[in-house]
This record gives sequence, structure tokens and C-alpha cells, in this order.
Amino acid sequence: MAEPKDQLPEPDRLEGAPHPRETRVLFGHAAAEAELLRAHQSGRMHHAWMLTGPKGVGKATLAWRMARFLLATPPDDGGMFAAPPPDSLDIPDSHPVARRLLQGAEPRHFLLRRGPNEKETALSQVISVDDVRKMKSFFALSATDGGHRTAIIDSLDEMGPAAANALLKLLEEPPANVTFFLIAHQPARLLPTIRSRCRELRLHPLGPQDLADALTQAGGDIAPEDRSALAELSGGSVGEAFRMTNLDGLKLYAALIRLFATLPRLDRPQALALSDMAGARGAAETFDLLVTLIDLVLARLARHGVTGVTPPEAAPGEAQLLHRLSPDPLAARGWADLAQSVAARARRGKAVNLDPAALLMDMLLKLDETAGSLALR
Repeated sequence: MAEPKDQLPEPDRLEGAPHPRETRVLFGHAAAEAELLRAHQSGRMHHAWMLTGPKGVGKATLAWRMARFLLATPPDDGGMFAAPPPDSLDIPDSHPVARRLLQGAEPRHFLLRRGPNEKETALSQVISVDDVRKMKSFFALSATDGGHRTAIIDSLDEMGPAAANALLKLLEEPPANVTFFLIAHQPARLLPTIRSRCRELRLHPLGPQDLADALTQAGGDIAPEDRSALAELSGGSVGEAFRMTNLDGLKLYAALIRLFATLPRLDRPQALALSDMAGARGAAETFDLLVTLIDLVLARLARHGVTGVTPPEAAPGEAQLLHRLSPDPLAARGWADLAQSVAARARRGKAVNLDPAALLMDMLLKLDETAGSLALR
């Protein structure tokens, strides 16, 4: 049964975690915050900031922090009794702007994200051109107090071609006193003309301690001994770490490493147990995570074969496994070639409702076949 329009999930919120507008502390990105603050204080605030970096590292949280700051900070009139320039982006929770943004009721702010589909029964897969036109109409009206206005676009990666072109026109002739914050997970795929109209600010993956602090704030938790492993597997992404924590990702990864250790003589009982887990009723998220984790093992095998550098272990026995299965660039090529096909094949199969357990077993048999071929060379 379709969900009512007012009960649809927010497309820019990770299920079970606070929305970025509700996240009060941004961990690990002090340099990015300082750059935005310097631009503001120097009077050279660009009208469009593209926040880039891996998904889940805090780009949206920074965008909301900056929007809150700009809307709540009065312009410096240069007068003798003007307040000293702010030294951080922090705005008290009690500030009227902070309260209105939290409630989605700030009249000087526009949030552009995926909306309902045409039948309003589910979320659209893309940000439509009509969504962009609504934003353009919003900024065509004058602010009631003539003050600064802001917009967050989350995310550019979800824009259809027509929407991207409509946004480009808006960036080429930006409305006065408006600052855009555009979130992009894969900026290389965007229109070069959009990128050229923006000032890019790249956010980097979080280290183990910042990741642990951010995950705790989001309602997750990491045991101290698991911080390094989770930082490795999540790529320093809070969003990915949150998903892995909720789905026992570290345990699943350890199970995969034990299974990989049996290659090229695949332990069938272990393989069947994992496949059955992925195919159980209500286990769609577990299937997706297992496919992601297999992709990750293959990437780490390929990287080790090329560089000879052993990464920090994310599961017991992983270092030995990498040395044995991918000792040189030739082995790395074999694992890299496999990585390009097996995960995509599994996801395509799932999209047409093939049995998840059979899809995962097929992946594991391909792994065994590749390991056997590499062992014979």
C-alpha cells in the first residue's frame, strides 16, 4: 500500500538517524568551517558553494550550519558599536532562526530535494524541473525584511537533465542576497557549467575518533576496539558507518573474510549460510550490505596487489588473506575485473526480483572460480 504524501520519508534523512538540520555538532571539518567563516568576514562570500566529498561525511550538516549562520547573523554595518565578528558558525538553539529552520518554517530558506511522484504515492527518483521552478519562484519574491536568503540543494546527483539546466540558468543570474549550498557526492558527473558557477569546498573522510563521535551523536555506538575497522569499511562516512552498525556490518565482514580464506576451495556450508541470510524475508538491507562488503573486499584485494601495501585489518586474518590471494599486480587485475561485473550483476538481478540467496551464491561461486584461475597461473 502506498504511503500518504505527508507520511513519505524525507529523502535527505538516513533512516533512524537525525536529519542534518537537527545535527548540532559537525565533527572533523574545522578547516571547511573556517574557510566559510573567512569568506563571510572578508565580504567575499560566493553566491554558490558546492560541497563535495564522499556520501555521508557531513556535507548536508555543514550546509545547514552555514545557512543557519547566515540567516541569524546580522550584516556588519561598520558602525562604532557593531558587535565583534563571530569566530564560529555556532548559533544557539534558542535563536528564532534556529527554531524556525528546525521546524521547516523559515521564510528566507528554501530546501530543494526529491519530492513526491506524480501520484504522490512515493518519492520521485529524481529532482524534477518543476521542483527547480518552485525554487526560482520562491526567490523571485522579495524577502519580507530584505535580509539574506539561503537555499540547500540535496543533492545535485539526484537531478534530472532538465532540472540541472534550469538550475544552471538560476546560477548564471543569481537573485540578490541569496547563497546556494549545493551538495554533490560525485561532482565529476555533473554539468561542467554548473561546477564552473560554484566555489567548491571538499569535505574529506573522517578519522576513527571523529567518526565515533559523529556516530554517537547520530544515535549509534562503536566499541573503542572497533573504531579503526569501522573507519576502514565505511570510508570515513558517518552515514555508511551508521548503516553498518545497525546491520552488524563488522560481523558480516568478518564472516566474509573467513569465507574468502577458504578460496579457492569454497566452503559450501559457510557460503550457503550467508546466502540464506541474504535471502531471508525482510533481509533486503542485509543483501545490499553483503554485496557492498564483497565489493569492498575485492577492491582491497586489487589495491593490495597493485601497491603491496597492507591496510589496517578490518577483520581478523584479513592481512594474511590479502597477501595470499593478491600478491602481485597480475592477481590485482583479476580481482579488479571481477569487481566490475559481479556486484552490478547481483544488483540488476535484485531489481528484476530474482532470488537474493541465489544471486549471492552466484557471486560467491564466481569468487571461487577467479581464485582457482589465479592459483593455476
